[in-house]
Amino acid sequence: MSIAFTPLCNFVSHKTEKVFELLKGVDPKGHDIRYAGYFELFNRGQFYESHDVLEDLWLPVRKESEGDFYKGMIQLAGAFVHLQKERLRPAGALFKLARTNLSKFGPESHYLNLIKVIGLIDAALKKLEESDFSHNPLRDGAPNLSLNQGP
Repeated sequence: MSIAFTPLCNFVSHKTEKVFELLKGVDPKGHDIRYAGYFELFNRGQFYESHDVLEDLWLPVRKESEGDFYKGMIQLAGAFVHLQKERLRPAGALFKLARTNLSKFGPESHYLNLIKVIGLIDAALKKLEESDFSHNPLRDGAPNLSLNQGP
């Protein structure tokens, strides 16, 4: 499957080529391939890569209202990158930022159940805070996110 990319505006990440390399083999199922790829990479535990993929989609719309949605999802992936590196306090800070940005949207947005996503964030934050940032919630199991039926 060949992946073609047409810039949405004049600002395209310098990582675009790398991003589309990561997306080879992803079935977008009607979604933007970068958005679908975020979930596939996230669910594989490739949180940094999922961050990169979604950042490429976010950059052109970062100043628009939907930019906060993508920013929240990027922050969520970033929080898990911190957990992978045992940086528990920075992970907690990013979880809070992600929650703030995603809470601006309804219970479902962009074909994603945000109640479940915010529940994931709240559960991770609770484990971090109750342990005074000594217990890594990633040790309890890898997160999994799924898109609802697409367009």
